[in-house]
Amino acid sequence: MLKRPFDKTKLPSRHVTEGPARAPHRSYYYAMGMTEEEIHQPLVGVATCWNEAAPCNISLSRQAQAVKMGVKQGFGTPREFTTITVTDGIAMGHEGMRSSLASREAIADTVELTMRGHCYDAIVGLAGCDKSLPGMMMAMVRLNTPSVFIYGGSILPGKAPQVDEIPEDFRTRDLTVQDMFEAVGRHQNNELSDAALAMLERVACPSAGACGGQFTANTMACVSEAIGLALMNSSGMPAPYESRDSYGEASGRAVMDLIESNIRARDVVTRKSLENAARVVACTGGSTNAGLHLPAIAHEAGIEFYLDDVCEIFRDTPYFVDLKPGGSHVAKDLFDAGGIPVVMKELRKAGLIHEDCMTASGNSIGEELDQISRTADGKVIYPIETPITKTGGVVGLKGNLAPEGAIVKVAGIPAENQVFTGPARVFECEEEAFEAVKSRGYEEGEVIVIRNEGPAGGPGMREMLATTAALSGQGMGKKVALITDGRFSGATRGFCVGHVGPEAAHGGPIALLKTGDVITIDAVKGELSVDLSQEELDARRQAWTGARPTDYAAGALWKYAQLVGATYKGAVTHPGAAAETHVYMDQ
Repeated sequence: MLKRPFDKTKLPSRHVTEGPARAPHRSYYYAMGMTEEEIHQPLVGVATCWNEAAPCNISLSRQAQAVKMGVKQGFGTPREFTTITVTDGIAMGHEGMRSSLASREAIADTVELTMRGHCYDAIVGLAGCDKSLPGMMMAMVRLNTPSVFIYGGSILPGKAPQVDEIPEDFRTRDLTVQDMFEAVGRHQNNELSDAALAMLERVACPSAGACGGQFTANTMACVSEAIGLALMNSSGMPAPYESRDSYGEASGRAVMDLIESNIRARDVVTRKSLENAARVVACTGGSTNAGLHLPAIAHEAGIEFYLDDVCEIFRDTPYFVDLKPGGSHVAKDLFDAGGIPVVMKELRKAGLIHEDCMTASGNSIGEELDQISRTADGKVIYPIETPITKTGGVVGLKGNLAPEGAIVKVAGIPAENQVFTGPARVFECEEEAFEAVKSRGYEEGEVIVIRNEGPAGGPGMREMLATTAALSGQGMGKKVALITDGRFSGATRGFCVGHVGPEAAHGGPIALLKTGDVITIDAVKGELSVDLSQEELDARRQAWTGARPTDYAAGALWKYAQLVGATYKGAVTHPGAAAETHVYMDQ
């Protein structure tokens, strides 16, 4: 193969590799064993979120080596670096969850700083756990470099031992970490023995990879393909499959083609591609966290694409992919059924995909889908003409309790159960609520309210999976509802409303609620309201004493709380592309 020429006079790496003045810089590269040829080729950042915190990230280092081979095959010089990850499954249910959403910003910031500091010309980013996927994509769009994203892959499904001590419903289904959180509730309810819990925890997560249902990681992996930053079908195969390496190599080669064609991240991430991504989230019953991450990615491109816009797309998108937690199947099953390419083909049949959007392959979405021969299997992926439900698996809500909006996942909830009215039981934080759930300090028919858990008030906008899973484990998941200015895990089941805005710390109506106030959640009409007059709300606001103090008066979480913006805009911490005066790639 002939070596292709790259003109470095317009690439950022010229500032560290070209001309006599850069001899000191080149001496560093020689110190690392680089050849003269490698120094003068485009420098490609290969960014991973590898760490030993959890199975989501443990295979990323190996996969990065395949990416580097692909970059070299395309006559580029890969430069590997790592950034942090906070893994939600480990952080869940305690103070550690405050670090989760803030880590998304830290990932984007550290990738940006590394790329800027070393003048890399392009990026291939690998991520495995929930916040690392949007964090990596945000960095790509912020830098506006030629960019290819690749997901580390999902975990294999767990299987319970076939012993009488484990309840039959656990023995007859694929297990995910969601089942372990629900097992805790069953254990608290004396329906699961210590021995059975110990057996389940040893088999629920049997391999490397991110949580196996359509939780946040797999939702955002699907987004990476639908939005065009990842190669088609690259997100589907489980992490342990050696065949993932071929997608790593292909991603490395693809980024070199993007450099040559000068196709950058913002050529890929457009209003139309964001709409494509929201469609895929809706039809797969994806995580409510997409309502936070899609606006944040849009913000990096200077596009106003807020929670309302996401929810508008959810409202008229059929739900036709049967995945946990609302459905029956796991990510491996979706891959075996043909993955996101087949899902997007079904959307295209109904005219619900913008086909002209650019992708990381250099082809349009339409051109990519033209190459897909597989069709819906009718089991995991239903034909769009006969969907599971006619509207999306996630619904936006507004009303006098959420003027800036809220979001609820209704995938798997029958329409007749999508309206709930009941008295509030108010808790000031997640710990209070979890203790009450453990001790059955609530009543059937109530709306559990957890406030002061928003991005600024938490700080950190914690997820409530431990509480919601305990409710499900106690058999109360359909008998109570829950609302919060915090978030829910993509694994959450039940009638659970998150992202209520404005948050309590900013004086939103959720801060004014009292136990006994009657709340109505109507996912059919898209309403979230409390049966209080405006006069009563105004009076309570006058009596409100301000945001609840927190212990986070210094450090990263303090800084995050000072900077973070409204939830409906993505809970972002800087002005975004709309305020830019120059773009990194044009320096």
